[in-house]
Amino acid sequence: MMFMDDAIRATTELMEADADKISIRSSYNLSGFSFDPEELSNEIKKHIPDFEIIYKPDFRQAIADSWPQSIDDSVARKDWGWKNNVDLEKMTKVMLKEIKKKLIQK
Repeated sequence: MMFMDDAIRATTELMEADADKISIRSSYNLSGFSFDPEELSNEIKKHIPDFEIIYKPDFRQAIADSWPQSIDDSVARKDWGWKNNVDLEKMTKVMLKEIKKKLIQK
């Protein structure tokens, strides 16, 4: 998972990085954070204690299972100081804030 703000910031930081620090001229791997449904549920429960989740993986799980377990972004971290700012805790806070705004508008 990569929060859109992190993806945009990564693009800008790479474009603004000193050319002599850039060791790869084609593309960099960038990593954000990973979580499973239980971890997300536990984070939501910090804000909404009565939250309950029921889920059943569907055909998209096979797609997700084909992805790498992790992405090595160590070269981006070394070359131009890449680091994601958003983790599960921050994403959950933003997500709940935005959902609340949508519910209030209705």
